[in-house]
Amino acid sequence: MSRESRRFWIGVASRDHVLRGVREGFAQLNHGKVRALERMREGDGLIYYSPKERFGEREPCQHFTAIGRVVGEVYRVDAGGGFRPYRRDVVFFAEAREVPVRPLLEALDFIQDPRRWGYAFRSGHLEIGRDDFERIARVMLGEIPDCF
Repeated sequence: MSRESRRFWIGVASRDHVLRGVREGFAQLNHGKVRALERMREGDGLIYYSPKERFGEREPCQHFTAIGRVVGEVYRVDAGGGFRPYRRDVVFFAEAREVPVRPLLEALDFIQDPRRWGYAFRSGHLEIGRDDFERIARVMLGEIPDCF
């Protein structure tokens, strides 16, 4: 994939779910639905934003919690109890720091109104521009990896 054709995404999930995906090397979005994963292509960049610490609980996180590069194709797994989510493999950067979203709000183009910044994340998955991806990546990683 050429550098110019890469796309960049934010996935929204609780921190505990993101950390499991990082450990196991996969992305799962919108409670396992397929559409968001099908929009991504191998080589695309993915950043996770976590509004909450744990799924189903109220404790806020409000950090970018993981960053990686999409690899492979969409696949389905049996997660037990009749739950069969779709996933896609991601190579996550282990050295990435979790960073709070609030200090970055004014610098991010996809945040249209910093006073209502949470609205941007409501869909659970959104495409962002290269500039925004690189702004967040610099804070999380210190530099932009060559793979992007």
